[in-house]
Amino acid sequence: MGWPRGLYSAALYALAPLIWRRIRREHALTYPRRTRRELRLGEIPRTPAGEPMLWLHCASVGEVLAARPLIEALLERYPGYRLTLTTMTATGAERAQALAAVRGDDRLVHRFIPLDFPAAAARFVERLRPELALFFETELWPNLLAACRRQGVPVTVVNGRLSPRAFRGYRRLRPLMGEALACVDWLAAKSSDDAQRFGELGMAEARMTVVGSLKFDIAIDDKAFEVSEGLRTRLGERPVWVAGSTHEGEEALLLSAHARLRERCPDALLVLVPRHPQRFDAVAALCAQAGMPAARRSRDEWPTADTAVYLGDTMGELLALYGAGDLAFVGGSLVPVGGHNLLEPAALGVPVLTGPELANFAEVAETLREADALVEVADAEALAAALAALFADPAERRRLGEAGRAVVAANRGALERTLEGLARLLPPK
Repeated sequence: MGWPRGLYSAALYALAPLIWRRIRREHALTYPRRTRRELRLGEIPRTPAGEPMLWLHCASVGEVLAARPLIEALLERYPGYRLTLTTMTATGAERAQALAAVRGDDRLVHRFIPLDFPAAAARFVERLRPELALFFETELWPNLLAACRRQGVPVTVVNGRLSPRAFRGYRRLRPLMGEALACVDWLAAKSSDDAQRFGELGMAEARMTVVGSLKFDIAIDDKAFEVSEGLRTRLGERPVWVAGSTHEGEEALLLSAHARLRERCPDALLVLVPRHPQRFDAVAALCAQAGMPAARRSRDEWPTADTAVYLGDTMGELLALYGAGDLAFVGGSLVPVGGHNLLEPAALGVPVLTGPELANFAEVAETLREADALVEVADAEALAAALAALFADPAERRRLGEAGRAVVAANRGALERTLEGLARLLPPK
């Protein structure tokens, strides 16, 4: 073990009490204490001999959703393999388990990724015995990568991205990141800028390929369309805008914008979808405090003609809810989070609005901007004005929706290029 990884591991051990406290909070209602320890220490069932296994790691909900086309393609192209999908968060686990249930395919299983302690990482890889390890986007865990290298498991990073902010943080740890990236056999970068940042951290140029963003290969299943159509029919002709993946501090701004909008469009409805399920109750309370009590989808409550807000407090329905709107605002962009996936509403042909905080989706935003398929606002007041103008202009809404859908269609292909690269590392079975 090199000195950077040695120092990193020592720091992890020092922080172990705080890490375990957070895990207890996250899993207390779902898993008993002993199971929680097993989940995070790599104590998983051993993969039987002769049962080929792939391993894909996604951090949380957003990454699982973005990786769905890749997951389905891997299961289709490699029918002799099982696929273990790991996540860091409980909400990511719920989405992964829901995906497995929808597919009805026992070849797709979920596990929690172990904490990156050296022994836990080694135990997990030794028991899982994958033929190939795929890490999605920016998930670089030094001890897990090293365990794969020691045990002869090829490692790839797919849809590799490094935002400028993440790069600045990783650059302070360049020796550690260089050691970790030396374990990566192939990195499929989302853009040339991302490839350059990985290169500056120590990733060899010869082992990188710019393939584009898998997010453009977004998969929308028939069920999502059916739910969208049913919602839109029940909502009728009233103006509907959807605010998806919203964060703390952002909902208050959106409710303020909605109140201003309703001064001009009294029957306008906001479908509000917070990013994190643990905040559903707090957001419902915030709506009530703003004088706009929300009908809650999780309780089968339905917005009446007087209801101003419909709270999408369920998991896995964001695409369907976007599809029911006339306009879509993508959250995490009026607060310094960095934005979320602008392509989800665009793929549905729903006009996309965003705030100024777009660090996580800068390239996607620029692509939409170049096609004049993105409405950007600086604050809640500007958002209210933009919403009112678009509700008054059906032709512009149609143009924006068609332009966004065309951008998604024109930029597909990263999935096929990623699969071609993986095929060079993965023996057929």
